[in-house]
Amino acid sequence: MADTVGDTLERLAAAQGVSLSELSRLIGRNLAYLQQFVRRGTPRRLAERDRRMLASFLGVDEALLGGEPREATYAVPYLSVAASAGRGVAVGDERSIRQEEFTAQMLRDAGVAAGHVSLIDVVGDSMQPTILAGDRLLVDRADTRLVSTGIFVVRREDELLVKRVRREGAALVLLSDNADYTPIRCEAGEAAVIGRVKLLLRQP
Repeated sequence: MADTVGDTLERLAAAQGVSLSELSRLIGRNLAYLQQFVRRGTPRRLAERDRRMLASFLGVDEALLGGEPREATYAVPYLSVAASAGRGVAVGDERSIRQEEFTAQMLRDAGVAAGHVSLIDVVGDSMQPTILAGDRLLVDRADTRLVSTGIFVVRREDELLVKRVRREGAALVLLSDNADYTPIRCEAGEAAVIGRVKLLLRQP
C-alpha cells in the first residue's frame, strides 16, 4: 500500500528530528493540528500555505506533501549578441551571459526543442510594430525553413538581423515590417539564416 501524505510527513519529520507538534507550531497551528492530519486525516489536504512552509523547512518538493508536481524546466542560454531590427549591428563576441529557465510546457507551446534554442535582445525599429527595440526573442536554431509567416534571425557578414525572409532563386530578400525600410537583397552566400523566431518576450 502506497504511503499517504501523512505517512510521508511523519517520516520526514522523524528524519529531521522534529515532532509533529513542533511542525504544527512552525506553521502557526495548534499543537495537535498535524497529529490529527496524520492520524485521522483531518484536514483531508494540507492548505497551500502550510504545505509550502513545511516543504521549505523539510527541504522537499511540495509534491511530496500533496502539492502539484513541479513542472520540468530547461535552461536556455541568453546570448551576449543582439539582433538588429534596423540597419544592422555588429555581432561581436557571441557567448552565453547567463541561463534563463523556461518550463517544458512553454517550450512545447512555442514549438521548440530545448537543445536548439537561445535568447537574444533586439535593437532598432525596422520590425515595428511587430517587434520593438528592447524585446527579447526565443530563436530556434534547428528551424531554418523559409515560410511566408516566419520571422528569422539572419547573419549578414558581421551583422545579425531580425527580418522576414523571402527566397528569390539563390538570393535571399530580407524584409522589414516598418515601411520606412527598403528590402535588402543578399546574393548567394552573402547571408545565412540562423534560426526562426518562435517566441517574443516583451517587458510590460
